[in-house]
This record gives sequence, structure tokens and C-alpha cells, in this order.
Amino acid sequence: MIHPRTLIAAGSLAFMAAATATPSLAREPFCDDIASRTQALALIETLNADLLSHPSATLTLERWCGDHELAAVPTIVARRIKGQDKPLPDDARQILGIGPDEPVRYRHVQLVCGERVLSEADNWYVPSRLTPEMNQILDTTDQPFGKVVQALNFRRQTTSADLLWAPLPKGWEMDAPLPPPKWGPLAIPHDVLQHHAVLFTGSNQPFSLLVETYTSEVLAFGRRP
Repeated sequence: MIHPRTLIAAGSLAFMAAATATPSLAREPFCDDIASRTQALALIETLNADLLSHPSATLTLERWCGDHELAAVPTIVARRIKGQDKPLPDDARQILGIGPDEPVRYRHVQLVCGERVLSEADNWYVPSRLTPEMNQILDTTDQPFGKVVQALNFRRQTTSADLLWAPLPKGWEMDAPLPPPKWGPLAIPHDVLQHHAVLFTGSNQPFSLLVETYTSEVLAFGRRP
């Protein structure tokens, strides 16, 4: 779980990065130096804070895509990945407040902006807590889950938010040794951030369990896919 002090520090880093970076520098691939690592950390933490403060990851990513010009048309499309369903997590029925025989459906999607896969989501949801129209759309289209169920006036409770990649080492803010600069672009792994969350209806009934993994494409400003 990301400590709140980290979010506060990242806010300061984001301000410094925005204040000191020229427009052209901000659109170049990240270099393997401390300035770029600091900027990358600030951006990941900024996205993380934005996701934590809004109920729909889909709409948050759509804003992020538009603000950072990741695609000519900044619209999120859900690309369904069909195949073997992942089993329901052990504690999912208790979290969702359902009995052992209550049907649960699984949806695995990539959230895509233009040609960029910004995140992958594993979603287990209770169809009886959605409208028939919502279930029909989810069964027959690739529309993003958050947009389909928006009429439920749902809220999101994030149970964990974890950085999967740390551009700076633990304790960097307390003078821990920093990595030496290297020639060339910064190597960023495919997965950079992961959230576990539960969605609740406006009447406070849980209806969906999510695992969302955000990719390095959220940082691909000004680069061709």
C-alpha cells in the first residue's frame, strides 16, 4: 500500500517537473538519469492519486490520454480478451456479500487509447445487481465496464494500490544512494502500477471486484505506438 506521505512528496515532484521541464523535453523518451527518474515517479504518483480520487478508472484514463496527447482521438476502448476465465479469488464472495451459488461473471479487458494499451483489468461482477440492459451490453460488446454501469451511480473503494516499478530506490528522499546516470533511454517495465478495488452501487451494495494493472504506455508521451 502506498504511504500517504509518498503521495504528498510526489505532488511536490510533479510541481517541480512541470515548472522546470521545457515542452520539448517533456515529450522526449525518458533518459536514464535522475531528472527523468524523478519526473517518471512524479507522473506515476500523479496518475495513482487521480485514480484513487475518482470512481471510474475508464474515465480517469480517458482524461489522462487526452491531457497527455497519447492518441489523436482520446477515447478509451475496452478490448476484450476471451479465453479461460480466471477463478474467483478466495475471499471474493465474502467481499461481494453473496452466497456460494450466486452467479458471478468474469471479464478480462485491455483499456486502449488509440493504439496504446494503458491497462489490463480482471473484473468479477454479480450480474443480478446490474440491469438486464447492462448485462446485455457487457455480454455482446467491448464497451468499458465503468461506462456501461455508470447509471448505478457507483463508488469505488480501492483496497490496495501498489507501485510495480520504482524509478527511484527506497529511501531516496532520505539521501539513499541514487542510481548513476546511464547513456540511453530509461528502461521501464511493462507493468508500473496495480490497483485492487471493489465497486459499490449508489445504495452501497458491492457488485464488482477489480484487479487493474497499468502499463508503461501511460508514460509514452509524444511517442509513436
